[in-house]
Amino acid sequence: MNNHDIVSKTITFVKEKLQNAEGGHDWFHIQRVYKNSLLIAKEEVCNLTVVQLGALLHDIADSKFHNGDETVGPKTARAFLESEDVDEAIINHVIKIIENISFKGGNFEKDFSSIELAIVQDADRLDAIGAIGIARTFNYGGFKNRTLYDPNIAPNTQMTKEEYRNSDSPTLNHFYEKLLLLKDKMNTNSGKAIAAERHRYMEGFLSQFYAEWDGEK
Repeated sequence: MNNHDIVSKTITFVKEKLQNAEGGHDWFHIQRVYKNSLLIAKEEVCNLTVVQLGALLHDIADSKFHNGDETVGPKTARAFLESEDVDEAIINHVIKIIENISFKGGNFEKDFSSIELAIVQDADRLDAIGAIGIARTFNYGGFKNRTLYDPNIAPNTQMTKEEYRNSDSPTLNHFYEKLLLLKDKMNTNSGKAIAAERHRYMEGFLSQFYAEWDGEK
């Protein structure tokens, strides 16, 4: 099977699997990450097939929607890729991307690295910041029925993976616990440049938010 065929079949598979997904983790999220990955990949020497499949399958079964089970995504992706007779080396690489892409509180060590992972991870993180990142954050906060903001509850930037997964802190805290940290965690030069602009946009949003909250504007 050539690259175009497997990418096309993967797109169809992902669209079907995520048709009822939460709005911040649906097909459109995957599509944005896919496009960001292609944009970043233009500036890197990489295996484009791995990047494409990694981007398309990276959130095929996000653990936060499966009781924290981090094995569901890799298993689902592997079963699909094996059913399409994808080369085993490519499958293994894609699975490593899925297993290592998530932020998970930012306080853990990855056990795998590659330029393909770096590209897809940057693309995924770009979708977590800027205007779309803000929209996704409040969408998920509403999905979980979280408080918008509580000045008496301080952000916790030193959470373990388990604490991060189980946190129910106000939605605005998520900016400090993840979104504002991502600019300095980007891997590629392209990712860093795009992240810097989106980071500034979030800072402007927060400034406006606090001014409105305090009745200053």
